[in-house]
Amino acid sequence: MILLHTHTFSLSWASALDLLLEAVLDALKTLPFLFFAFLIIELLEHHAGEKLGRFFARSGKAGPAVGALLGCVPQCGFSVMSANLYAGGVITLGTLISVFLSTSDEAVILLVAEPGRRLEIFRLLLTKVALAIVAGYVIDIISRRRSWKTPGKISDLCDHEHCGCHDHKGVFVPTLIHTAKVFGFLLLFTILLNFAVAFLGDERLSHILLTDSVFQPFLAALVGFIPNCAASVLLTQLYLEGAISFGSVIAGLCTSAGAGLLVLFRENRHVRDNLKIIALLYVCAVIPGVLLQLFGV
Repeated sequence: MILLHTHTFSLSWASALDLLLEAVLDALKTLPFLFFAFLIIELLEHHAGEKLGRFFARSGKAGPAVGALLGCVPQCGFSVMSANLYAGGVITLGTLISVFLSTSDEAVILLVAEPGRRLEIFRLLLTKVALAIVAGYVIDIISRRRSWKTPGKISDLCDHEHCGCHDHKGVFVPTLIHTAKVFGFLLLFTILLNFAVAFLGDERLSHILLTDSVFQPFLAALVGFIPNCAASVLLTQLYLEGAISFGSVIAGLCTSAGAGLLVLFRENRHVRDNLKIIALLYVCAVIPGVLLQLFGV
C-alpha cells in the first residue's frame, strides 16, 4: 500500500513489486511489435539502403520534401546519412533540417505497440512531415548552398553508436540487438514513470513537467536533443501517460534527431555552423509546439 503524506512518503515492498511487475508487463506487450518493426527496417536497410541514399542525394529541389518523408522512417538512420551528406555538400541546409525535424526515432514503433493509440501515428507523422517540408523550403530560400563532397551511408548509424550489430551477417542479430536496446530503455523509463507518479503524485508531477503551460514545449525540445533513442522513448511514454501535450511531444520529437547530431559534429568541422543548426532546429521545433499548445491541438 502506498502511503503519501504531506512531508513523508513510504512505499511497502508489496507495492514496489506491484509497480515493477506492472512496468515489466507493460513493456513486454510491446516486445513483438518492436521485433517485427526492426526486422522490417533491417531488411530495407540491407536490400535498399544504398539505393535510397543515392535517391536522397539526387533529389535536387525536391530535397526538403524527400528528406521529410524519408526522415519519418523509424530509427535515426536517415538523420545520420543526411548529416554526412550535408557535411559533404551533397544536400542543402533546408534538406538537412527537414530530415532532422521529421525524424521520430522509435516513437512510431512505440505508438504502433500501444493498443488504441495507433491512429495517432498518422496525426503525429503528418504534423511532423508538414512542418519539416515547410521549414526546409523556407530555410533553403534564405540560406546559401554549400559545395563540399563526401556522401555517407545509412549503415553509419551503427558505426557511430558502436552497437556492433553490423559485425554480424544477416538481419536477425541486428534486429535482436536494436530490439533489446529499445526494450531496455522502454522498461527503464516505464519503471521510473511508475515510481515517479507513486512518489510525487499526479499534481506535483504535472507541476514539474509544466503541464498545460505554454513553456512545456521548450522543455520537451531540450529533452529531444539527447543523442540517442532514449529521448524519443521518454517523450513518447510521457505523452502516452498524458504527462505532456501533443504540442510538446511534437516539439521534443522534432529535435530528436538521434545520432544524426553527433555525426554532424564529427563530420562537419565548422563548429559555429553546427551550433547555428542546433539553434535553428530548436526554433523550428518550439514555435509549432507552442502554437499547437496554445490552440489546444
